[in-house]
Amino acid sequence: MTEINSTSAPRIGAYLNRLKSPWTLTLLIPVIVAILDQPNAIPVIEFAIRALLGTLPYIVFAVIMIAGLKAAGAESVIAGIFKGRETRMIFLAALFGGLAPFCSCEVIPFIAGLLALGTPLAPVMAFWLASPLIDPPTLLITAGALGWPFAIAKAFSAVGLGLMGGFAIKLLQSQGLFASPLRATPVNRCGCGPDPMNGKPVWAFWKDKTRVQTFQQEFTHNALFLLKWLAFAYMLEALLITYVPASLIAGLVGGEGILPIATAAVVGVPAYLNGFVAPPLIAGLMEQGMSSGSAMAFVIGGGVTSIPAMAAVWSLVKRQVFAAYIALGMAGAVASGIVFQLVG
Repeated sequence: MTEINSTSAPRIGAYLNRLKSPWTLTLLIPVIVAILDQPNAIPVIEFAIRALLGTLPYIVFAVIMIAGLKAAGAESVIAGIFKGRETRMIFLAALFGGLAPFCSCEVIPFIAGLLALGTPLAPVMAFWLASPLIDPPTLLITAGALGWPFAIAKAFSAVGLGLMGGFAIKLLQSQGLFASPLRATPVNRCGCGPDPMNGKPVWAFWKDKTRVQTFQQEFTHNALFLLKWLAFAYMLEALLITYVPASLIAGLVGGEGILPIATAAVVGVPAYLNGFVAPPLIAGLMEQGMSSGSAMAFVIGGGVTSIPAMAAVWSLVKRQVFAAYIALGMAGAVASGIVFQLVG
């Protein structure tokens, strides 16, 4: 009896993990809709397919761009911005924080190495706040789902949030706070790709066989990643538009004023999945009555408080610094929403 239980438990766990995958959920959603509400099954599927095909050109361009950056070793360019005067570093960290194609396991040792080498916390905070909000593929996916005005405004918000956070930390440190921010010894790299702290980018990567292989691997990996999450996202958007009353959305995060924007920033903490799923969901929410300012607050607040972003901060610095990161991120989300609603 014991042997049966010990062998069956891992199998059950494996099946459950498969059921939780985006591919499985994307296929299950229309099946469930067909069982429970057959007349809406075809419209839900058609909506998701049309939306995905409409974003396809952005997906292709984003995949080519990120694969090229990884193959060229463009991460090493980012290490160079953390040199020179602190004010200069803050500006450059906020501006270029979203351009490095780091994988999630590269961000932690990269920042740990910078802090261990004595890089000021202020530019590191600027990088931390801007980095999870915008990068080349996310910019393109956002533009495809929400239009270029929203995507460009999000990019400006990311840079603005980085600047605000960087200079806020610099001011607080001048008052004696955060004198010793590190809580952990720098961790080792996970071995995925070249060391971003060293080396120079090779932009003509197609002349190097190894870099061409990296391009091919990154192209395949990112194409499957984006298709997986966007197919799931557009299926969720179809469900949202079909079944969630517009009056409910409009009542929570619609209309003018600070309250709907602040509500959207807070709701973005548990509701935000990742930078590729968020734009289609926001498009659905806006179609149901979410205001433009609330949408911006949702995407900024959710991006800063996403699990990968928070894990990178939590693993390296003391709780006071982590709390400052969250507070600055949420304040910046509300401010971005207010400005976008006034200007947009």
